[in-house]
Amino acid sequence: MSFDSFVISALVDEFTRVLLGGRVQDVIDVDDMGLGLEIYSSRERHYLYMSADARDPRVHLADGKLRRGLMKPTQLGLMFRRYVEHGVVAHVVQPDWERLLSIDIDGPQGDVTIVVEAMPRRANVLLLKDGIILDCLNRVGPDDNRYRLSLPNHQYVPPPPLREQLDPRAASAADLERVLDSAEKDATQTRRLLPGRILGLSPIIAREVVFRAAGNANAKARETDSARLLEALQRVMSPLLARDWQPGVGREHGVATCFSATPLTFLPWDAAESMSAAITRVYGSIRGADAYDEAKRQVQDALANATARLTGKLESLESGLKDDSELERLRQSGELILAYQYALDAGQDRLQATYDPAAPPLDIILNPKLSPLENAQNYFRKYAKAKSAARAVPDLITETQVELDFLAQLKTDLASAANWPEIDEVIQHLQARGHWQGKTSKRIGGAGSSGPLRVVSRDGFVIWIGRNSRQNDKVTFKTANRQDIWLHARGAPGAHVIIRNDGRRISDDLIAQAAAVAAHYSRRQSDRQVAVDYTRVKYVRAIKGAGPGMVTYRNEQTLTVKPQDESILH
Repeated sequence: MSFDSFVISALVDEFTRVLLGGRVQDVIDVDDMGLGLEIYSSRERHYLYMSADARDPRVHLADGKLRRGLMKPTQLGLMFRRYVEHGVVAHVVQPDWERLLSIDIDGPQGDVTIVVEAMPRRANVLLLKDGIILDCLNRVGPDDNRYRLSLPNHQYVPPPPLREQLDPRAASAADLERVLDSAEKDATQTRRLLPGRILGLSPIIAREVVFRAAGNANAKARETDSARLLEALQRVMSPLLARDWQPGVGREHGVATCFSATPLTFLPWDAAESMSAAITRVYGSIRGADAYDEAKRQVQDALANATARLTGKLESLESGLKDDSELERLRQSGELILAYQYALDAGQDRLQATYDPAAPPLDIILNPKLSPLENAQNYFRKYAKAKSAARAVPDLITETQVELDFLAQLKTDLASAANWPEIDEVIQHLQARGHWQGKTSKRIGGAGSSGPLRVVSRDGFVIWIGRNSRQNDKVTFKTANRQDIWLHARGAPGAHVIIRNDGRRISDDLIAQAAAVAAHYSRRQSDRQVAVDYTRVKYVRAIKGAGPGMVTYRNEQTLTVKPQDESILH
């Protein structure tokens, strides 16, 4: 499968329409040979995938959110973070007839260019600044190619210009007759002669031209009429040369096996809404929502084990608490043993005596091996221990419950984690709080920390969404102002959502929309209705000694909303 120059041209027009002026919000290391960009344009997030896989190079918009598949970013990925992230897409261009495109970015450190060379065996993704290669996915040294070096700090050299190929706009029947006559064997198929001889003709388009000329896509060269071949070539190429894109996929045995920028008639054909959509139907989604299930499994086990241990501790603490009447019973038992010590027989194992005339007599168990004084001292020791516990245990119970609440938040963080850094943050919290068993896991090198989501509502209000514990702590206590509005799903782990107060009145509709987003980014995301509390940031306090993002708040109001993602704000 290869991209032809017309597929690239269709993608250039698509990217120009969809991505131009968009801001690069994130760089995603999808796999060893593939990078992704999250680009925010026209109030939507788009995900551009670029692959330098030698067998199936490609570039297109993905049909969903790209997932980071590498724990450690590639060198090119690090360069993209430095030069491309937060930049703006300025231009998308393609050299004539080439299977490559370049994307100019107004980056944070000046203008740079991304070059995607979608050519099998010579595929590459490169980042250039002033024509100099900053880095690339496939490094090519002098031992591999003396003409074109693809190495950092070297001048970028484009592929050599195409020579001795027919321009389809000027080809004649005589030209095509010479192509047919070049067949060395009688069994040579015409479709195998056309690519490489005619500009822009891929194997797929060549099959279509031959099918229209001869009624058989596998017709032999000696059976093909050059005049009919020219007519078919012109009919196929006319809409392509006019950039009249009609993308879709060809099917074999019901499966989409190829894509084209123009309809194919030699295979069953399904039209697609865009060139990217057609490419995706052939290749499938790049990464599904379960991309990190295996990576999350060990973390889920650690969370489950820590939760089980703390739950057992909480039950033990609660069962060890003695109420005031039990405390008094221990003290009274000790005093009664002292009062009746001279009336006790040696080896006596029980004492029934009345402490309060208005209450039933106490049944006091004695240790027959001990003296009355020693039995009394035992009861006094139990009383002192229980009294001390009565003072300390409530605090321990509160601390344990807070820690369980934090683990519940981490469980929600892990469920919503969409990349390695977000998974890593959960691991780091577990390690820091002593809940990670076995070998210590080091922070993922170069991955950085995930950032809170920033959204601008349709009426211009800035809204911050913390999607994990650390982000919650950041948006509430570092990003927000005292008069901003703070929202959180009531009684459930989830996002802190902040509506920035810029001096204008914040409408009830915007608060309700932000509440729906808070519900969506909570453990109750799948519920039909969720209660969401909101108050001013000045009324929110961090819980001392608890994990990041754990808070108490007051003066709240409550809304009941249907969970919805942040697109409701646009």
